[in-house]
Amino acid sequence: MATISTARSSAYLTALTQEIEKKLQRALTSPSQRRNLLQELFADIALEVDDRAKEIILGTKDAIIVAEERAEGPTCYYYVLADHFVHVPQNGKPILDLIVQLWSQSFAANIFSLLFHKWLFEVQLENSEVLLRYSSALVQGATNVFWIDIQTNTRRFQSLFKYLLEEVALVPDRLKKIPLQAQRDLFLFLSRFIFFYNLGDKLGSFLRQFPDFPNAFLIGGAADIFVTELADQLQKLKVEPVLLHYLSQLKVLQGLELRMATSTRLKTCLYSFTSPGAPMYPTRAVRHAAWDALDLLYPVGRYPRHIISLFFRLLYPWYWPSSFWNFIKSCILAVFYSLLRLIFSSWDKVRSRPKEQ
Repeated sequence: MATISTARSSAYLTALTQEIEKKLQRALTSPSQRRNLLQELFADIALEVDDRAKEIILGTKDAIIVAEERAEGPTCYYYVLADHFVHVPQNGKPILDLIVQLWSQSFAANIFSLLFHKWLFEVQLENSEVLLRYSSALVQGATNVFWIDIQTNTRRFQSLFKYLLEEVALVPDRLKKIPLQAQRDLFLFLSRFIFFYNLGDKLGSFLRQFPDFPNAFLIGGAADIFVTELADQLQKLKVEPVLLHYLSQLKVLQGLELRMATSTRLKTCLYSFTSPGAPMYPTRAVRHAAWDALDLLYPVGRYPRHIISLFFRLLYPWYWPSSFWNFIKSCILAVFYSLLRLIFSSWDKVRSRPKEQ
């Protein structure tokens, strides 16, 4: 039975690779439709595997559960195909050759990063130039797909990020398979997304594995480089729930030793989110989250900062009505919740008296 299941799975995955190859060939021979075809192919391999296909590819329900736990989310086609190209690399070679011919096209690097991110590190490659080209394409494509997750506030490509972080960046033997410049680029872009994918608990291990950077004396150590990339990322975020998520994750930076210039850069970045108006126009939720992060990371000077902020807000009378209304609303809610706690605590005491008697 296991042999039959394995044969069905292999046949299904082989058929999928043939369909991918056909679409890439069509893109290569149809310049006018090339972009649309590659975009369609990217969307297809990023889709979640339906239940029927899961039974064919993975077999038993236990195997499906294990795969979903490993992926920490929906099992997508790129996830199972990436494993397939590691175990049967000859099936991926025609696809890889076609992608190389389409390097300059948008979505080509995205498709490569999804299908061949495991193959790049788990299949032996000797040519250093080829390695540099592939690893550069991986960084470019992975960055693009992670930005898609950010723009849509989803975690469809979390398994890709987790693999690059836990199975590559934190595994020196595997990391050394790619050139040093590619290692640096990998760590820089992982620094930008590690909080988005809720892997801040890996920060200590991640910083210890940072490769050497040129001009380290000027730019600082691993923590400084990480925080610099993070501050740049924060300034680029336009999706409010994502920005709030990043700000809530900043608590893991407590105790990190930073150069004065890096610390000032982060503080300035956070401070830019605390005031309404141009150029950021942060919402009230973002402003409060930024204040919380500032107060947590930089407790010294907390009260003077708030007083200065209040003074500047008084200079803009058109903000007074909304500020006054939010203050009144907060007070009413605070009183309401205090009354509720008082009522419930009194009720609990009344209910517990007969038991004590």
